[in-house]
Amino acid sequence: MFYYTYLLQSSKDDNLYIGWCKDLNKRIEEHNKGLVEATKYRRPLSLIYFEACLNEKDAILREKQLKTGFGRAYLKRRLNF
Repeated sequence: MFYYTYLLQSSKDDNLYIGWCKDLNKRIEEHNKGLVEATKYRRPLSLIYFEACLNEKDAILREKQLKTGFGRAYLKRRLNF
């Protein structure tokens, strides 16, 4: 079983959303159905990056790292933004 840290991009405003989950496909579906408060007005959303972790703790830690200035800079370099 994996846990995922993921990055979504809004087609509406090009903003990015970073999160973590246990079931990546289900979570993306929830985002695009408007069931997630943080992104419901930014739909549709596309998965543009994810990392798999072996446990929940690591996925949460990675999410926190990616939400920092250094983490966002890493993602911009990694994804050529």
